[in-house]
Amino acid sequence: MPVDLHRRIDAVWREESPRIIAALMRLVRNLDLAEELAQDTLVTALERWPDAGLPDNPGAWLMAAAKNRALDHLRREAMLARKHAQIAQELDGLHDELHAAREAALDDDIGDDLLRLIFVACHPLLSRDAQVALTLRLLCGLATDEIARAFLVPEATVAQRIVRAKRTLGEADVAFEVPRRDELPERLSAVLGVVYLVFNEGYAATAGEDWMRPALCAEALRLGRLLVALAPAEAEAFGLLALMELQASRTAARTGPDGAPVLLPDQDRSRWDRAAIERGLDALARARRLAPAPGPYALQAEIAACHARAARAQDTDWGRIVALYRALEDVSPSPVVALNRAVAVSMHSGPAEGLAIVDGLAGEPALRGYHLLPAVRGDLLQRLGRGDEARAEFLRAADMTRNARERELLLARAEAAAG
Repeated sequence: MPVDLHRRIDAVWREESPRIIAALMRLVRNLDLAEELAQDTLVTALERWPDAGLPDNPGAWLMAAAKNRALDHLRREAMLARKHAQIAQELDGLHDELHAAREAALDDDIGDDLLRLIFVACHPLLSRDAQVALTLRLLCGLATDEIARAFLVPEATVAQRIVRAKRTLGEADVAFEVPRRDELPERLSAVLGVVYLVFNEGYAATAGEDWMRPALCAEALRLGRLLVALAPAEAEAFGLLALMELQASRTAARTGPDGAPVLLPDQDRSRWDRAAIERGLDALARARRLAPAPGPYALQAEIAACHARAARAQDTDWGRIVALYRALEDVSPSPVVALNRAVAVSMHSGPAEGLAIVDGLAGEPALRGYHLLPAVRGDLLQRLGRGDEARAEFLRAADMTRNARERELLLARAEAAAG
């Protein structure tokens, strides 16, 4: 198969597989079977498309083929059931179940298979880490090693989480539905976290040839809007939506004509989406009204709003951003938040102060293998005129990332630092 065609099929599959698995899950009510049928559909595409060419609408082709496989499976199950005395009742039950599912889809005020799938993956039977790992696998189509890098944990750990999560859901026969409103609070926090991780995977892809996967950002935004409709009194749902809108507003300016990354200070802000910024600021205002003491997503949205309000990079209110990162560390402490605060401190008080914070994070186990630690350190060293040290850090970061575009950027920065 030509390499270009293989890449195109892989790109289509990454974007379409979550919807396909969600639709199959509604039909067969078994996660392992839904994934198996989806993979069979991909195999069929890989066999047919090299000769026939990509369909005009590859996603629709895959969805139709997957549903046909599911229906064939249900028919085979029904034929096997003929061996039992109660075949008539079983067939009637199958038809009633499918009819009820269709009726429920019409009556459900969410009416979204993907959202149902997220709530299943975020079931309280599962640990938070398992919830997020399973949903990244199902919603983003990420491989186990890619999820491990996003989690900053060993690949074997993620594999175990996914296997155990699927087994737990299967043994409990978890319903494929949005939970009742009185069950929402305990499930919503995990769902918000998952949606944001989906967005982040689209905003800065863990691996592959592209710097961004805009379709994932769009999907996360769509789910975020569904969530605020589902939970209109939840401040953090609006905080997350605000954060995603504000970050997504920069999409057109984040890559050059050749797809190369463009960092925030170098972006043409006239290309930022003003409508998305207004939507983000509106959602942030709603979050403030619902909860005067902001949560983690609202605080991150406040930081994004500081950038959105600055007409030029040099107009950014770095003092406020530093204060917001300190507040974020109070409510949601993590080494990654501390690293981001170091960048803000360097912009407000100088690179030496930022470097002191970064060096204090060098021994953090969670940042071992996190490529942005040496990338930030390289930037600060370069600003301090320590070119050789900066080059070494950029090279180390380039060796750690799995995103081809990001690697190219880091290697270019290493060369510039050496010069």
